[in-house]
Amino acid sequence: MNNDVNTSATGSTGPAPEPMGADIPSTVPTHWYNLNADFPEPVPPALHPGTREPLGPQDLAPLFPMALILQEVSTERYVEIPEAVREIYALWRPSPLVRALRLERALGTKARIYYKYEGVSPAGSHKPNTAVAQAYYNAAEGITRLTTETGAGQWGASLALACSLMGMTCEVWQVRASYDAKPYRRFQMETYGSVCHSSPSELTDAGRAMLAADPDTTGSLGMAISEAVEAAAKDEQAHYALGSVLNHVMLHQSVIGQEVLVQLAEAGERQADVAFGCAGGGSNLAGLTFPLIGRNLREGTTTRVVACEPAACPSITQGEYRYDHGDVAGLTPLLKMHTLGKNFVPPPLHAGGLRYHGMAPMVSHAVELGLMSGQAVGQDEAFAAGVIFARAEGIIPAPESTHAVAGAVEYARSAESDGQVVLIGLSGNGVLDLPAYAAYV
Repeated sequence: MNNDVNTSATGSTGPAPEPMGADIPSTVPTHWYNLNADFPEPVPPALHPGTREPLGPQDLAPLFPMALILQEVSTERYVEIPEAVREIYALWRPSPLVRALRLERALGTKARIYYKYEGVSPAGSHKPNTAVAQAYYNAAEGITRLTTETGAGQWGASLALACSLMGMTCEVWQVRASYDAKPYRRFQMETYGSVCHSSPSELTDAGRAMLAADPDTTGSLGMAISEAVEAAAKDEQAHYALGSVLNHVMLHQSVIGQEVLVQLAEAGERQADVAFGCAGGGSNLAGLTFPLIGRNLREGTTTRVVACEPAACPSITQGEYRYDHGDVAGLTPLLKMHTLGKNFVPPPLHAGGLRYHGMAPMVSHAVELGLMSGQAVGQDEAFAAGVIFARAEGIIPAPESTHAVAGAVEYARSAESDGQVVLIGLSGNGVLDLPAYAAYV
């Protein structure tokens, strides 16, 4: 699936969980792809929140295993995927790339529409692609507990799944608005053996301070991150795991786009002309499109990438490109990204996974270099497109995914799309989010 492979950035630091010896299909990706190898300019480094100097490995060691720290700063084009991770990937990878013939007919378009469907994973979204990898590397370093935050719950459920498979425990802080609106996600996490708290909570100093300032807050991912980071920092047996934003997360999600390149070729297509992905923190978008952007840069293909974000939390289209904290309490490093400000609290929109105040530094950098563009999508428009998709293709998209569907539907209805290949990143299914559709059916 790739060449020019260098594997030293895997950073193995201890006895890793042993693979179970199952045969792994050759179609399961063997390496992750790193766009940092092909960017024409390097991504600005993360800065220490106190000194404002570039972070060193020792600054991140309290929260992350060394393997992930090495991946965070790696500029190698390909990083080998451990066999134990590939073995778990084989439960659902490669995920299907489907020609949306019924959607094409419903729209009356002359475009050829394909969607890459990540809802076939055990957790129902793309998030296990990095959750399994992060749990693996933490387990290899002897960590027994992970803490994290989650918005809509896809990430929390995915990390809970991964920790269960690796014999670890997981504690999740879920944004209050989603915790209240999406109880089935919490039940999913608990079924996998994890604990889920509403955030902000009374369990951390950060949470108590936030509640004191605004007892009725609906919460934000920035608040939940502060709580999860604080909890990990106070436990020597715990590390923190992040489901988006960071470079190593973008790396792990690249299996999506690498499969797309192979699958499009098998379908007889030279390239996707336009690719639409939903954008919250950036992981699904990067996973789908970074391998395509890398091919543009190396081989001269011309795939256009559109990041579809919610109009209620428009970090790309309305945020500033500057250094900012990833959390409200300012416990995390300073990242150069498109941001609405760490104190931004978005309205409790249904697409809870797209409620983050900032965008991944690598995605932000790609936007600044003109390698992708942003498009803000309103919630009504997104769900209307989700209903069209569901009635045509049979899959009910996750609320987050409906933003990418909306961008693609609008484009496919235009004359500009005639004869073009349109790619949609369908990041997950909406089976556990059905109450969100109630007002749109």
